Amino acid sequence: MIVRSFKDIEGTDRHVRAASGTWESKRIVLARERVGFSLHETVLHAGTETSMWYAHHVEAVVCVEGAAELTDHETGKTYTITPGTMYLLDGHERHTLRVAEDFRCICVFNPPVTGREDHDDDGVYPLLTEPEEA
Repeated sequence: MIVRSFKDIEGTDRHVRAASGTWESKRIVLARERVGFSLHETVLHAGTETSMWYAHHVEAVVCVEGAAELTDHETGKTYTITPGTMYLLDGHERHTLRVAEDFRCICVFNPPVTGREDHDDDGVYPLLTEPEEA
C-alpha cells in the first residue's frame, strides 16, 4: 500500500515544472510504482496557451479549479472546461488549452509516465520507460 499527499512531493523530483513555464505537475503515482497508470495534479497558469499531442499516451483530465478553453485540432471543436468537467484524449487528439484562470486538474496517463517527460516541439511526451529492476 502506498499513501502520500501532493504536499509530500512538493520540491521533489515528482514536482515537475515545464520548460515553457506554462504549467507545473505533481506526479503522485508514476511508472516506477508499476500499477499501469500515472496520476498527477497539474496546474496550468492563467493567461497561457499550451498545445499538446499525446501520441503515445491516453490521458483523462478532471478539472477541479479554474477555467480553460479546450480546442480539438482534429475537429476544430472548442469546449469550456470548468470544475467538475472531464475530458478524455482516447484518440490521441492534438489539442490546445487556453487558460482563463489558473486551471488545476487531476490527470491519469496510460501508459504511465516516468516523471522525466516534457512536451517536445510537437507537444508530444516521449514514451519513456523505467529500467527493469535487477
